[in-house]
This record gives sequence, C-alpha cells and structure tokens, in this order.
Amino acid sequence: MSSSDSAQLAEINYGGKVLEIEYAWISRGANAPLIVFLHEGLGSLRMWRNFPTLLCAATGCRGLIYSRSGYGASSPIWPRHAWPTHFMHAEGTQLLPRLLDALGIDTKSNPPILFGHSDGASIALIYASAFPDRLAGLIVEAPHVLVEELTVTSIAAVKQKATETDLLTKLGKYHRNVDETFWGWANVWLSTEFRGWNIEALLGDLLCPALAIQGDQDEYGTLLQLKLIKSAVPGLQIQILTGCGHSPHNAQSTAVIAATTTFIESLAL
Repeated sequence: MSSSDSAQLAEINYGGKVLEIEYAWISRGANAPLIVFLHEGLGSLRMWRNFPTLLCAATGCRGLIYSRSGYGASSPIWPRHAWPTHFMHAEGTQLLPRLLDALGIDTKSNPPILFGHSDGASIALIYASAFPDRLAGLIVEAPHVLVEELTVTSIAAVKQKATETDLLTKLGKYHRNVDETFWGWANVWLSTEFRGWNIEALLGDLLCPALAIQGDQDEYGTLLQLKLIKSAVPGLQIQILTGCGHSPHNAQSTAVIAATTTFIESLAL
C-alpha cells in the first residue's frame, strides 16, 4: 500500500481561514525518529511516489508526507494567480508549525528531521532558521537560496509548455485545484518582485546538522546555491550527483537514500 492510499485531512487555522491539509503517515514504530517530507514547487503528497517509504525503510524512521496549502487535496490559501512573494516564509514559519501542532508532534521533546526538495528545501531552511532548537537534522535537495537566471528561464519554459501541451491535465491527477496551483506558482516565480527573493541572511541561524544534495545538471539552479549555504553553515555536508538533474530522489534514488541514511545514522537521535 502506498502512502497516498492512507491520506487524511488535518485542519489548521491561518489568516482567519480554516485550511484542510492533506497528509499521510509512514509508520515504523511509535518511538522511531520522524522525517517530514516537503515537496517541490509543483509537487504534492502523491507525487513523492514511493521514495519516502523506501527512505523510511532504509533508515528505520517514521515519515510524514503532506501537500502544502493549494497543492494536492489541500485547501488553497492565496488569491487566485496572485501568490505573495513571502509564500515560502509563510509556509516555513506559520503553516508547517501549525500542521505539526495539529498532528500532535512535539518538536521540543522529539524534534523531527526535515527532508525538503526544491521549494520544499527552501521552506525547510526557513523553518530551520526560525526554530533552530526544534530540528534533529535537515536534508535539502536542490534548494533555492536566491533567484537565479537559470531558474527563471526554466520556469518560463514550463509556463510556455503549459499553454501548448496537456501539462495541466497531467498535473491535474495530483492537484485538486491544478489551475490555481500551477499559475500561482509560475507567476510568483516569474514576477519582477520575486527577483529579489533571498534567504541568505537566515542561514546563519541554522544549528542542526545538515546535508545538501544536488545534481550537477540541475535545470532549476546551479551549484551556487550549495556554496551559499556552505558559506553560512560550515558544518554542512554536501552530496553532488553527476549527470543528475533537479530531482535526484527520482533520477538517482539509490544514491540519495544511501547518502541520507549515512547522514541520519550520524545524528544523535
């Protein structure tokens, strides 16, 4: 049974709204360390496929997968096609903590491990900077620390593809509000205001052990992203995968699981 077969909805309050957030557990024992998975910019709970299950099996950890607001079966929060430039900060400092509270996860006594991919990796970094004592470890895969021209060019190409092909129909299998999800994400990343988005100043607040993974052929970001994190987090462990693009956990899952397992085994859990 896949994690998506047991998906549920949790309620959280934000901005005067009651939001339903889609989530699923991967259970390996009540006392096992917890990995929380944060998906990419067009991802969702179901788009992780079986990677979280495989990683939890390899590490002996429990897992929590969820779809961020507006993704998957989760309630949309931002105005249609008009996401704010601070959407990732809101996710990391407000929405994720409220979800963890709603699910009864005591991050003070049992801090989790975050595994974030792309936008999810940036949100994980933001959470780690805001709550440095509430994390046991941090794994960021293809993170964004600032907006690069390569990122903008690639997202513009995806936006063009959405107008010329059945991309949105395909994504609609994974998102209840696919139109709002896609155009909200694409338009905010391509907006003039978002060009100045930058979280470098937050990185110095990270206290927990961290691992960064990126493919050397990532079409959405260069290795500058890892260099910037490393400069602020001297203890950062880095895994660069040769011949790999933006989704290492799909393209080279064995290598990602091996690196992540070694990292988690090194933590004092």
